[in-house]
Amino acid sequence: MSAEIVNLRRARKEKARAAREREASANRAAFGRPQHERERAEAERRLEERRLESMKREGGPPENEA
Repeated sequence: MSAEIVNLRRARKEKARAAREREASANRAAFGRPQHERERAEAERRLEERRLESMKREGGPPENEA
């Protein structure tokens, strides 16, 4: 029963490479779209935010008055 030998330098570099790839993927999704698609997504996000805001109840939970 022998444990697998791990090269820590290689593991660290692979982890950094994976993190850079995740960031690049997010940037491609955010900036790799035409302007009209970005504007439409932003408009949909604002509409959903307004919808959620309109469904909130007025006031919060009653505060303890001592």
